[in-house]
Amino acid sequence: MVKLKGDSIYLRALEPNDLEFIYIMENDQSIWEVSNTQTPYSRFLIRQYLENAHQDIYEAKQLRLAICQDEDFPALGLIDLFDFDPKNNRAGVGILIQDVANRNLKIGSEALSLLIAYSFKHLNLHQLYANISIENEASKALFTKFGFECIGVKKDWNLINGVYQDEAIYQLINQQF
Repeated sequence: MVKLKGDSIYLRALEPNDLEFIYIMENDQSIWEVSNTQTPYSRFLIRQYLENAHQDIYEAKQLRLAICQDEDFPALGLIDLFDFDPKNNRAGVGILIQDVANRNLKIGSEALSLLIAYSFKHLNLHQLYANISIENEASKALFTKFGFECIGVKKDWNLINGVYQDEAIYQLINQQF
């Protein structure tokens, strides 16, 4: 896969040596509400996932990329295309930066910008969407910065710590490429 390079970060395909990073990310209970995860993942399952990460987006219906700054491969976060629908030319987008200190360094902005350009130019997608908790101001600001618009709110969509919370859906129509 072509490395998607920006000014200060690049996106790359997952590598076998990402096992520990993904293991830590997937098992961080503080972010389970964002990823709709409810159970821990074993290293065995993540290793199997990485062994199949070579699948084409048309086959796997998803694409997960590592967000990196240096050429020595350490990942800072992950950015995903999910629910890839080639018939209707759309996909969902998810992004997560591991270290809270890195979340304010515009890493997410640059990663999202690269993914949008890749999705529209190379995959010829017509639209991208993101599901964002109405409580998540940082994600709402990030996605609206790139032209995503809130097109609806799913009431009482997610049960988090015993309380139902609304989730908004943001959409970006490809009008640039």
